[in-house]
Amino acid sequence: MRRSALYSGLLIAAVVALAACGGGEDAAAGGPGGGPGGPPGEMKLPVETATITPRPLEGGLQTVGSLRADESVVVRPEVAGRIDRIHFTEGGRVTAGQPLFTLDGSLARASLNEAQANLENSRRAAARATELSSSQLIARSDLDRARAALGVDQARAASARTALEKMTLRAPFSGQVGLREVSVGEVVNAGQDLVTLVRLDPIEVDFAVPEAALPKLQNGQAVRIVVDAFPGDTFTGKVVAIDPVIDPNSRSARLRAQIPNPDHRLRPGQFAKLKLDTGSGNATALLVPEQALMQDGDTRFLYTVVDGKAKRMTVKTGTRTPGFVEITEGLKPGDVVITAGQAKPMMREGMPVMPLPPAGAGPAPAGNPAPAQPAPAADATPASNAKPTSS
Repeated sequence: MRRSALYSGLLIAAVVALAACGGGEDAAAGGPGGGPGGPPGEMKLPVETATITPRPLEGGLQTVGSLRADESVVVRPEVAGRIDRIHFTEGGRVTAGQPLFTLDGSLARASLNEAQANLENSRRAAARATELSSSQLIARSDLDRARAALGVDQARAASARTALEKMTLRAPFSGQVGLREVSVGEVVNAGQDLVTLVRLDPIEVDFAVPEAALPKLQNGQAVRIVVDAFPGDTFTGKVVAIDPVIDPNSRSARLRAQIPNPDHRLRPGQFAKLKLDTGSGNATALLVPEQALMQDGDTRFLYTVVDGKAKRMTVKTGTRTPGFVEITEGLKPGDVVITAGQAKPMMREGMPVMPLPPAGAGPAPAGNPAPAQPAPAADATPASNAKPTSS
């Protein structure tokens, strides 16, 4: 009897302890039953969200590029020789055909004089042979040999004249010369660098845009650029060439635009921020904060909130604007997208979430759109290792 009473007391104590533990878990979960909307003991992941609505998408792509000279050449001699004269000032401007360097041409000039003397002799011999042949005083073969000798001497004279002309190096086009690498009296070899000549007006800018923008590209499109050296100025130009080959690594197309540069303020090698006019007008698009976008291998996705739970949505992207990415497929207006918290390890399909007001949230900036950039290349990884894409 005493033993049965002891067992009953232990059983009652265990029940009371379990009840106390269950109440503590309910409290930790935010209330009885694990909080509103969830089964008892279920944890909710705090996240920040944003409701997707169509926003204006300005007609343009933003990207960056590098300035390059319209024409650029390193002046090199075709023959070896000693520099006799330099005809330009370093950093100055020259015109097409203007002499830049003169090499010592004394030997070449002597060779030309010899070749011209031989040519004159052959010309007189050929004239006499023609006269004698017409009177049938010499054989036809003698006339042929005289004419052949004349042709050989003409070729030798032309060769000597060309060799002498190569002693003077001229500008192939109008432009600006750089710093010379040699001095008067120096003996240079064939192919040695002497000076760089560039044409600065117009100047060109090379840049790339994502392959998704190909339907919007064409020659003659307006381009605007700004450079750090002149932050308050905008330079305008137009697209002059589109590379027909897509880069297999970045999945982007390369373009080249020309910018008028009459005052030569823009220089080759400068970094430029560029906007390409795509003529989209006042179109609207579904834009999501760029931090909401995730990537798993080649798949881009994000998480939405449906009935208090996370739902993974595979999407396709388009144009980027500052801080936002256009979603062309996978979302519809009114969808609630998780913008912060989706990269936590416990995030998964069907995970209960607790939406929180975003810190410092505000409307999308009304700045100029930025270009769509291809997602960084990565090996295929499990979904649990997915990481947010970088802009």
